[in-house]
Amino acid sequence: MFNNLDQRIELYFKPLSDYITNFVFGSFSFYETQVPYIVIWLVFASIYFSFYFNFLNVFYFKRAVKVALGRYDKPDDPGEVTHFQSFTAAMSGTIGLGNIAGVAVAISIGGPGAMLWMILTAFFGMTLKFVEVSLGHKYRVIHSDGTVSGGAIRYLSDGLGELGYLKLGRFLAIFFAICCIGGSFGGGNMFQANQAFQQIVEATGSDDSPLYDKGWLGGLIFAIFVGSIIIGGIKSIGKVTEKLVPLMGLIYVFSCLFIIISNINLLPETIGKVFSSAFNFEASVGGLLGSLIAGVKRAVFSNESGIGSAPIAYAAAKSNNHLNTGFMSLLSPVVDTIIVCSMTALVIIITGVYEDASGIQGVELTSRAFESVFSWFPSILAIAITLFAISTLITWSYYGLRCWTYLFGIGNFSKYSFKIIFLSFTVIGSSMNLESVINFSDSMIFAMSIPNIIGLYFLSSQLKNDIKKL
Repeated sequence: MFNNLDQRIELYFKPLSDYITNFVFGSFSFYETQVPYIVIWLVFASIYFSFYFNFLNVFYFKRAVKVALGRYDKPDDPGEVTHFQSFTAAMSGTIGLGNIAGVAVAISIGGPGAMLWMILTAFFGMTLKFVEVSLGHKYRVIHSDGTVSGGAIRYLSDGLGELGYLKLGRFLAIFFAICCIGGSFGGGNMFQANQAFQQIVEATGSDDSPLYDKGWLGGLIFAIFVGSIIIGGIKSIGKVTEKLVPLMGLIYVFSCLFIIISNINLLPETIGKVFSSAFNFEASVGGLLGSLIAGVKRAVFSNESGIGSAPIAYAAAKSNNHLNTGFMSLLSPVVDTIIVCSMTALVIIITGVYEDASGIQGVELTSRAFESVFSWFPSILAIAITLFAISTLITWSYYGLRCWTYLFGIGNFSKYSFKIIFLSFTVIGSSMNLESVINFSDSMIFAMSIPNIIGLYFLSSQLKNDIKKL
C-alpha cells in the first residue's frame, strides 16, 4: 500500500508548490542574471536600518552578550522563558538545514564567493533583526493564563493601529499570519524533515539503503518525536532548546574546525578563492551577480532577518525592557550565519567537492565534503543534521501555532488542530524531492517579509526614541 506513496504525494503537491514559488519570486533580468525583487526588498531594508540606527549592531554588541548571559534577567518580570531560553528557541528555528544544505546550494550556484556575500548580508541583517525583535516584544500580549503572544502579528495590528492605520495593520497581520503558517509547513518543517531523512539514507547506504523509498516512514518517526515535545508549548520548547542548541552547535562547529585544521595548509588558498570568486572582475557581470544573489538568498533563509519569525520566540522572554531583548537578537545572525554557515562553506571549499557537484543536491554535497576527509563521518553528520532538523521543527511549530491562534482563536481545538496538520506535513516533506521542497520553503518564508518590513518602516521611529532614553 505504501510502495508508491512518496510518488503520489509528489504528484499532488508539486503543482501548488510551483504556483506559489512563481508568484513570490518574481524577478527582473540584469546582465543575464535573474534578480528576485524580494531579495532587493530585504537587502535594502537591512542597509537602510543599519544606517538609520547608526550601526547599533556594532556599538551595542557588548550589551547583547550581557543580556544573553543573564545580566538583566529578573525572574518576576512578565513572560514565559528566560532571555537565554528565548534566544536558543529563536536560534533553534534558524540554525538548521539552511546552515548545511542551504550553504551547499549557494556555493553550487554562486561559487566560493557566495560565502563572502552571506557574511556581509548577515552583518547588515543584525540591525534589521534588532528592529523586528524589539517591536515584537514591545507590542506583545500576555494572556490571562500567562502565555505570551507577540511578534509581527502584534506590532502590525496593534502598533500600526496606534498610529491610526488600523485597517492596514489588520490586513498586514493577517497576510503575515497566513504566510507564516505556510512557512512553518514548508521551510520550518518539510525542508528540515526532507534533508534530515536524505542524510540518514546517505549514511545507511544511499541507493542501497533499506530506507531509500521509505520517506513516509522517516517523516512519521520525526512527527512522533516532535509531537511529544511541542505539546507543552514554549516552556517545554525552551527547556529543550537551551540544552540542544548549544550542544548541536558546538558538535557541528568543532567537526568543521577539525577538518579545516586538518587542511590548514589549504586555508590561505581557500580564502583566496572566496575573495577572487566574489570580486572576479574578469568574469561577466552576470557571474558576479549570480554569486551575490546566491549568497544573499541563503543568508536570509538561514538567519531570517526581516522575515518576522524570530520575534515570536523572543516575545516570550521575561523582561520589562524590549530593547534588551532586541539587543540580544543581534547575536543571532552572528552565530547562525557568520559562524556556522561560514564553517560549512569553508569545509565545502577547502575539500573541493563543489568543483564536481553535478547531480549532487543540498545536504549531500556537505556530506561528501565531510566524507572526503573521514569515510565514517556521514554517520556523525546524519546525527547532527537530525538534531538540527528536529530543533527547527520544534520552534517553527510554535511560530505557526501563534499565527494560527491569532487567526482562529486560542482554544484547545484550534491549538491541537494546528499541531496535527503540522505533523502531517512532516511526513509529506520527507516524501518529496529537494527541488519542490526548497522552492516552496523559500517562497512562503520570503513572503513573510513583505508585510513585516512595511510595518518596520512605519514603527522604527518609536524604537529610535526609546534608544535615546537609555
